[in-house]
This record gives sequence, structure tokens and C-alpha cells, in this order.
Amino acid sequence: MLKQRIITAMVLAPLALFGVFGLPFSSFVFLMDTVILLAAWEWANLAGFQKLGAKLVYVCLVAVVVGLCHYQYQNIDVFYVFSLAVAFWFVALFWVYRFPRVSSWGPVLARGMIGFIVLLPCWFAFVEMKSVEQGDQLILLLLLLVWGADVGAYFAGKRFGRTKLAPSVSPGKTREGLYGGLVACLAVAVIYSFIAGVASVSIFPLVIMALLTGLISVLGDLFESMLKRHRGIKDSSQLLPGHGGVLDRIDSITAASPLFILGMQYWVFV
Repeated sequence: MLKQRIITAMVLAPLALFGVFGLPFSSFVFLMDTVILLAAWEWANLAGFQKLGAKLVYVCLVAVVVGLCHYQYQNIDVFYVFSLAVAFWFVALFWVYRFPRVSSWGPVLARGMIGFIVLLPCWFAFVEMKSVEQGDQLILLLLLLVWGADVGAYFAGKRFGRTKLAPSVSPGKTREGLYGGLVACLAVAVIYSFIAGVASVSIFPLVIMALLTGLISVLGDLFESMLKRHRGIKDSSQLLPGHGGVLDRIDSITAASPLFILGMQYWVFV
């Protein structure tokens, strides 16, 4: 399994970097459309839509909303989109903490609606970052922070893991792994600040944002794990060998991206 994960990651990482640095804005937006719709197909399963027709209807609804976002993008205040998304993740934190005692999100339609709240702000975040000056660097930094949190948690958890982080949701995750992931995020932020020539007054807020991004990325992972445990499935799909589905790769990013862009644009200013 580890070998499969490494091989798939070696393929996906260059493709992701090419998408960020090699594609013009319009093509990048089309790429994001594709990723979100693939994720919507998998979310339909997480929500509990089991019939093919119901899944197709769900994906079509997401596609219609994404199309409307294209059409009305200039008229939408993304600050409120990201703020509402961050507020939702505080609610999600409560759900994860109280699982399985609290399951107000349990009905199929409720989980279907949550899919819109999770996926659409992620689309907005990447499109917004791509559209601004040095947006490619912002996207790269976000990806490195999320990947760093994941890799750091994996190896720290394997080596030092003792205390379960959320045993009812994801028994394999440990607090020691979380700390290892945050150390990796700290390292990414410090290295980025030197390479990118970040002003000294912005280094501290950048480090804080890196740690917050790492923390909320873990929440995104735990939230999807909670939904999968509720549905009794291991992966969102089998599209990516060793990694499960698209959602299994972007669950952390869906949570991290709205908070990251809010902090970077309105606080850190890099």
C-alpha cells in the first residue's frame, strides 16, 4: 500500500504543480471545475445517494452552481464566501468532537447540502488565488502546507504516536502525529519566508497562518473520515491507487483553503 501511495503521489504532485504554474487562468479554472465535479460524484456517495440517477442529479446540480459562479464571479464578494466557510468548519469541529453522539448532519439531504458548503468555497479559493498577483506562489504554499501537515503527521505518528487524536472518527491518528504535522508546517513557512523574501513584519503572522492552516487541514481530513465511518466505507472511491478517491486527497484542502486565503489576503499581505 505504501508503495502504491508513493507511486501515485509521484504522478499526482508533478501534475498538480503543472496545473498551478503551467496553465493559464482559463484552463486552470476548467481544471478546478473538473476536480470539484469528480469530488461531487464521490460526495454523492458519502451523502448516501446510492442510485446512479440520484448521484448524476447531484453532480449536475453542483455543475449548475459552479456554472453560475463562473457567470456571476465578478459580482460575488468572496470575503463572505470564505468567512461563511470558516464558520462552517467550526461547526464541523463540534460534530467531529461529538461523534457519534451528535449526528444532526446525518440525513441524506443534509449531507448533500454540506457537500456544496465544503466544495464550492474551495473552488472559489483556488480561482481567487490564481487571479491575483503571485497567486501561483500562494497556491504552492497552500499545497506545501497541507502536504507537509499530512507527511509530518504520518511519520511522527509512526515513530512517536501514542495518544489517539479522535479514536471514534479516525483511530489511526494521534496527537503526536498532529504535532509532527504542525512542525512540518512551521518548517514550510520559515523556508518559504526566506525564499520568497517575505518582509520581516509578515513572518510572524505567516507562521501563525501556517499553523492554523495545518490545524484546519486535519479537521478536513477528520470530517471526511467521520462521514465515511457513518457510511461504512473506507475510501470515497478507488480512482487513485493507494490514495482512494479525489475527496481523500483534497479533504484537507477543502477545509484549509478558505481560511488560508482569508489570512493571506487580509492579514499577512504576502
